[in-house]
Amino acid sequence: MNSPILKISGLTMDFGGIRALNRLELDVNSGEIVALIGPNGAGKTTFFNCLTGIYLPTAGEILLTPPGSSKSVSLKGLKPNQVTEKGLARTFQNIRLFSQMTVLENVMIGRHCRTKAFILGAIFRNAATRNEEKQIVAKSYEILEKVGLAHQANEFAKNLSYGAQRRLEIARALATEPFLLLLDEPAAGMNPQETLELDRLIREISADGQSILLIEHDMKLVMSLSDRIFVMDYGKKIAHGKPAEIRSNPAVIKAYLGEDVDA
Repeated sequence: MNSPILKISGLTMDFGGIRALNRLELDVNSGEIVALIGPNGAGKTTFFNCLTGIYLPTAGEILLTPPGSSKSVSLKGLKPNQVTEKGLARTFQNIRLFSQMTVLENVMIGRHCRTKAFILGAIFRNAATRNEEKQIVAKSYEILEKVGLAHQANEFAKNLSYGAQRRLEIARALATEPFLLLLDEPAAGMNPQETLELDRLIREISADGQSILLIEHDMKLVMSLSDRIFVMDYGKKIAHGKPAEIRSNPAVIKAYLGEDVDA
């Protein structure tokens, strides 16, 4: 068993008198695809927002450990850009692309946290800056090739199909070089063909060694992809296990998957 690259302990998030997360416990090992499921309002996106610095948790700990390292860093209290620099990147339920920029430019923006040239380099355009820009473009094309969008690199993001926009958002997240990728309902709004393409893409990304934590309501996709599944309700973890265990858990079947699920 690999050591966890993400370990969540006692994570609690209060909004006034509302407890959105209640002492949540969760972990992700290197190379795993872990799914987090539950009904709307269970606290899943709140959990992602706590991980990525959008919310400051009321209590608990979020520890991130790079693969191969024995040194953990706490993400609690870090700003979103600092979390990204530590190796964690995410997509969103509602697509957040720069619609008036090209597909290539959207991915290049994701490379910003890994660049070394700052204001002076941009002003004076020295050799190091120009070389870094070439590397950014080359790396961005490589990522677009992976997600099947290289042929649309110069297209405006707003002109892409819905499924392609979802894949572009994943590409931009990958451009930050995360060792843990968070996908927030990546199949939301997709038709069956787009979902099939997403399934294939996530498998390919995982095959490259990428660790993935996803929130998803498409149970067929979850059961197909996941190594482990955590189930939430009212901010609490109510079940955890392999897909077969979750599939056969009576409480989970009734509350989340439906009595007649055949995933």
